[in-house]
Amino acid sequence: QVQLVESGGGSAQAGGSLRLNCTSSRTIPTNYCMGWFRQGQDKEYEGVAAILSGGGITYYSDSVKDRFTISRDHDKNILTLQMNSLKPDDTAVYYCATDLRICGFTWLRNNKPGMGSWGNGTPVTISA
Repeated sequence: QVQLVESGGGSAQAGGSLRLNCTSSRTIPTNYCMGWFRQGQDKEYEGVAAILSGGGITYYSDSVKDRFTISRDHDKNILTLQMNSLKPDDTAVYYCATDLRICGFTWLRNNKPGMGSWGNGTPVTISA
């Protein structure tokens, strides 16, 4: 399995922005799906955004659509999540994940730790 490392988490006020990055221990094939997931305290895992490792179509949950942007630089092995207009409900640990299954909304809904490769997460705290 590939090792994934998230960075960029931290604290911000509501309405602010944060940028998360995910780097991998080796090149991830272009046909792999990559994405961001989050888990708030006492909440289920939630798929936030997804994109193919080679770039292209992006997928977002309704809760973050039009506020978050996922992007992928395949050559630099970096996956990024730009988070704008942050809300207290965005407070969670954010995880980067990847695997070979079909990229899309189903992957965002169904992917869980233990399926494919996951990072250890980076915490994000948004204050009102």
